[in-house]
Amino acid sequence: MSNPILSLKDVHLSLNGNAGMVDILHGISLNVTKGETLALIGPSGSGKSSLLMVMGGLEQATGGTISAVNQDLTNLDEDALAAFRRHHMGVVFQSFHLLPTMTALENVAIPLELAGASDAFDRAQTELEAVGLGARADHYPNQMSGGEQQRVALARALAPRPEILLADEPTGNLDGTNGEAVMDLLFDLRDRHGATLIMVTHSPELANRCDRVIRLRDGRLDQ
Repeated sequence: MSNPILSLKDVHLSLNGNAGMVDILHGISLNVTKGETLALIGPSGSGKSSLLMVMGGLEQATGGTISAVNQDLTNLDEDALAAFRRHHMGVVFQSFHLLPTMTALENVAIPLELAGASDAFDRAQTELEAVGLGARADHYPNQMSGGEQQRVALARALAPRPEILLADEPTGNLDGTNGEAVMDLLFDLRDRHGATLIMVTHSPELANRCDRVIRLRDGRLDQ
């Protein structure tokens, strides 16, 4: 059997809260296969988003080991994790996280420039066209609807051709029609680029479109 593209072994996460340390994740072990689409579901506060953040190195696990794309991420510092993400991972958040002072084109080009691409702006234009926003390249986030902003965020995440795409409630801030369009686009881009997709969602319809569904409860896998 081939190595998993992402592997977590006995992962724990504790974060500082108002009342001291709070245990968020408890002994999570999980393997994700290359090309798989995985949904993380569970009630609010169950640890879904925290688990996604740990997978992407955006939160440092308190215990256990994490490896992705044949690299051990467990003890990497923030700079090394950021460099790893630039080359291997794309992340899409519920709240878009576009830079407000930059156009759609600039928002998509930045990660390409950081990854050393000499043709970053040409590639960014192509990515915007792929999400149906070629004509909006020079518009700023505040000139676009929520659905359009999320499509820019998708183009930005997928432009460097990451092996792994992490999506945290990617349709959470969108109405039904826009949410459906963004999800269709996300699955289409996944198929086109062969990415492994891991997403947090509250939507049963969305979870049903995934290859596998993992339920969390109180920071543990609910199996």
